[in-house]
Amino acid sequence: MGLFSSPQSYLGVDFDSNGVKVVELKNESGRPRLVTYGYFDREMEKSFSEKDKAGHLETARLIRQVCRQAKTTTTKAVTALPAFSVFGSILNLPVMAPKDLASAIKWEAKKVVPLPIDEMILDWKVLPPGTLDAEGEIAAGDNDNGELEKKGFHKISQPGQKKFTKVLLTAAPKDLVKRYIEIFKVAGLNLLSLDTEQFALIRSLIGSDKSALMVADIGSVVTNISIISDNVPILNRSIDVGGLTITKAIANSLNINLSRAEQFKHDIGMNPQRLGQGSIPKTIETTLAPIVDELKYSLNLYRSQSTKNIEKLILTGGSSLLVNLPEYLANILNLRVFLGDPWARVIYPEELKPVLDGVGPRFSVAIGLGMRDIE
Repeated sequence: MGLFSSPQSYLGVDFDSNGVKVVELKNESGRPRLVTYGYFDREMEKSFSEKDKAGHLETARLIRQVCRQAKTTTTKAVTALPAFSVFGSILNLPVMAPKDLASAIKWEAKKVVPLPIDEMILDWKVLPPGTLDAEGEIAAGDNDNGELEKKGFHKISQPGQKKFTKVLLTAAPKDLVKRYIEIFKVAGLNLLSLDTEQFALIRSLIGSDKSALMVADIGSVVTNISIISDNVPILNRSIDVGGLTITKAIANSLNINLSRAEQFKHDIGMNPQRLGQGSIPKTIETTLAPIVDELKYSLNLYRSQSTKNIEKLILTGGSSLLVNLPEYLANILNLRVFLGDPWARVIYPEELKPVLDGVGPRFSVAIGLGMRDIE
């Protein structure tokens, strides 16, 4: 950095078919400082698709609108591909010269990536020695017939006594990457990099904690579940259930509109005094059941393959704000459950804390994206 140069600022842009979240963070001596933030949530009855040309233009328009209203000061942006569209795997490769590593990774990728390599963009990161050591890693043996991978685990071959290089491989469809690049071009932003939601959440919610833990990002339409160890995501699963699913179920049960159903959902939540009493608490609990089942399944599968204990479950996403949800899940899962604080590693004015705490879970991915190039 030059003597008189200004600190760099970055936009973390998180968007899907239901809205846009933007956070601008400034690099202040290696720590992120909040510059501004903004968001736009679509009406629940209407959503858009970023897959077609009209969707491209609408998404770009909304991103521009949020940036304008938030008065962002930079065009440098980072975004994330949807968790369900990105394939990840941890490879164990024999130690080799750096010049040979790229070709070896591409060769191994053909074995584990479920789509033709020609249709995918590959990225990889060499993990530090000691990451996911033998005691803590989930190892898929040669006779598992790919069952662990089908269930969401990334295959880690047994290294035995040889020296291996661990590589985190990420693969994304080329057409999806092309769509995202086009959206940001139309929005007038300089897209520095495409990240993954899992690594954005690691930055904003976990930091340097290397224990094994679970993160559940409960959005409006999708819940993403990850198990993370040594700051590396080793299990990623998605389920098409979220806050909007609950709202629609309440609306259908009581024959009311979505806005009123949303209010009922937030007023009642998982209040232990109301559960099992009345149609709304029962509807909420029933609709949440697939998420609970997925959490149980992932925990049991991990525990059957690893000796490293899961320390806690961190909740995030707008629908994690459901009243008493952490207590409800802690009782069912027999696990410590916390509502994540994505602002914990960000400098911001103290007087904004009440407001930021209220919106924080919705911005966890965007904050982590904005932190990507701040060290």
